[in-house]
Amino acid sequence: MMPDLGKYADAVLSSYAVSLVLLALIAWLSLRRSKRIKRELEEVETKVKSNG
Repeated sequence: MMPDLGKYADAVLSSYAVSLVLLALIAWLSLRRSKRIKRELEEVETKVKSNG
């Protein structure tokens, strides 16, 4: 299933690995930020509702 990469196999496979790690990191950071922003928005909405 995998093509013969010859002497470039290490470089290609390590590039794929680095790319996947970076994508996972970006997704994790995005989810973490989303949770933080949602929490902050709920706090602001609560303050606004209590002030009338």
